[in-house]
Amino acid sequence: MNVHLKVQPHHLERGAYLYIRQSSMRQVVENVESARRQYALRGRAVALGWRDEQIIVIDNDQGESGASAAWREGFQRLVSDVGMGHAGIVMGLEVSRLARNNADWQRLLEICALADTLILDEDGVYDPASFNDRLLLGLKGTMSEAELHVIKARLRGGILNKVRRGEFRCLLPTGLVYDHFGNVTLDPDMQVRETIIHFFEMFSRLGSASQTVKVFRNEGLLFPSRLHNGGTLFRPLTASTAMRVLNNPRYAGAYTYGRRQFRRTIDGKKTLRARDIDDWPACIPDAHPGYISWERHQENLKILKANGRGFEAARASIPREGPALLQGRAVWAVRQPS
Repeated sequence: MNVHLKVQPHHLERGAYLYIRQSSMRQVVENVESARRQYALRGRAVALGWRDEQIIVIDNDQGESGASAAWREGFQRLVSDVGMGHAGIVMGLEVSRLARNNADWQRLLEICALADTLILDEDGVYDPASFNDRLLLGLKGTMSEAELHVIKARLRGGILNKVRRGEFRCLLPTGLVYDHFGNVTLDPDMQVRETIIHFFEMFSRLGSASQTVKVFRNEGLLFPSRLHNGGTLFRPLTASTAMRVLNNPRYAGAYTYGRRQFRRTIDGKKTLRARDIDDWPACIPDAHPGYISWERHQENLKILKANGRGFEAARASIPREGPALLQGRAVWAVRQPS
């Protein structure tokens, strides 16, 4: 069907929605040509009969992935406005700009068909209420989702290959740094090293993270913390910091990757779930210098686990039968007759 035959007067009475998105802030900064091509679609809408003031640009999803609509406020606004009959046409440079998730794409197509809203991309104008156009748009959505899967698989495969060799550079905890050759070494700051060494020695002596924290506080000792700009700040040791240090195998000189699994919930929030050591993509003991041995690290984990079980048992227990309770009853019984 001719493009101008698809665009009817009732479409022109409503707004023309231009959706603009790039997947990362790096693309937003570096790939300016893509942004220009997307904004240039305004000219297509004007050529089809929309006035410039009718064109609504939605570009607040810049730097957001199209893998889901859950955390994209701009896309949610677009779907809402289409459903309320405000949009005569929805414009995107290509399907992947609107949605990389086929379920989100099909939902948009369904709403556009019900609201009699057209869709425009770089290749042409489509009417989702038309079977042929709907079929073509559905195929484009499927291909867009498959393309994202292939891209992710390639990137993930390359990273995992480097991970298995222990060559992928990860963010290091406080007390470990990369040298000029890219090798992991102990922090050159003597105060940082001595504080961390003292921390592990104190835990080895006391066998308790909470007691170690108390000793640090009583002695007025501060623990190093690395800032985002690479600097180091000394602050009071907390229980959470102590547990994080004791559980981190990098302090034992082990190269590890994938200790936690990243997930997004249905509302778009990020969650992290700890994995068992057998499920880590990489765990290479003695890969670089550490503050304790791998064997000492394993012993520390056993101590923490035992302490955790003891705490749970103490917290869950309630007063029951015992000599003290029976003794109190016996004394009461003797005194009652008198």
